[in-house]
Amino acid sequence: MQAPSLMKQHLTPELFNELKSLQTKSGFTLERAVESGLKNPDSSVGIYAGDGESYQTFAKIFRPVIETCHGVSIDGIHPSDLSPMDDAPPPPFNHKILSYRIRIARNIADIPFPPHVGNADRSRVEQLAVDALLKFEGDLKGRYFPLGELTKTQRMTFEHEHLLFGRGDRFMEAAGINRSWPASRGIFVSNDHKFAVWINEEDHLRIISMDRPQKTPSQGIEKTYNRLARAMADLEQSLTFACDPHLGFLTSCPSNLGTGMRAGVHVRLSGFKTRGQAIHEAAARYLLQIRGTHGEKTGVENDVVDISNRYRLGITEKKCVEMLQHGLEAIMTDERFS
Repeated sequence: MQAPSLMKQHLTPELFNELKSLQTKSGFTLERAVESGLKNPDSSVGIYAGDGESYQTFAKIFRPVIETCHGVSIDGIHPSDLSPMDDAPPPPFNHKILSYRIRIARNIADIPFPPHVGNADRSRVEQLAVDALLKFEGDLKGRYFPLGELTKTQRMTFEHEHLLFGRGDRFMEAAGINRSWPASRGIFVSNDHKFAVWINEEDHLRIISMDRPQKTPSQGIEKTYNRLARAMADLEQSLTFACDPHLGFLTSCPSNLGTGMRAGVHVRLSGFKTRGQAIHEAAARYLLQIRGTHGEKTGVENDVVDISNRYRLGITEKKCVEMLQHGLEAIMTDERFS
């Protein structure tokens, strides 16, 4: 039986009554924050932030949820480091890796987050983001595609390359993220299709860098990370992101606080069927998690699993990627799992 969501574990009737009359300056309430978790009993977290102020206004519920989710105290200062990584030879198991993919979630400061944003502010997010992205040059240069204007061919291409996002699932639906779909949603895609930005999905921006080692076998995840780091530096010249000294970058779902980063690989592990538990334990030693082929709550198809960092708060962006490298090497060189 699945454990109750983190929200349900920590939100007592007494605490609900204490917080229920509060609201942020933009009008977000506790009732709105927990709506998705109440409608979906199988939620893992069960609470969303409607704006950056939510984390202060409803701190008495967010704090225990965040500390349980991330396994760290939020009294400390969250570190950040997006400095470049040194180039290195590709790992010997590169041929088993189907893709490297690193994404970062960001919300623009002083604008309500997707669970609470109105149509005018959602359109403003789109315009601010597109203006910033169209300044990119070199390998980051690309085009913006509004979701509502995609041709059938474009949609098929982006779906095939895992660049397209669709209407959110029932958890996001209940949180209010799908309102006025697909207005002011779109994707920016670099000309080489190795970099993309999703606009107005679960967060204002999902910035994504990806590579397929089977097409470029001479490179490891360092190049994927360095591309993303360059893009973030460029974006920060134009945009100010919602941030807190203790919580790091602020996101709609508390699970993404801190770096907002998921650094992952899709890799073929032929030993997963028989050694799945041992592989999960090996990953946990490097603060990694193993998910199904298509992400959380999906099964494993053709021995392909998704391995990514488990934690985002209290750890730097660069450290997330380095831990993934070390953990992946430990798993892939263990003869029990090959």
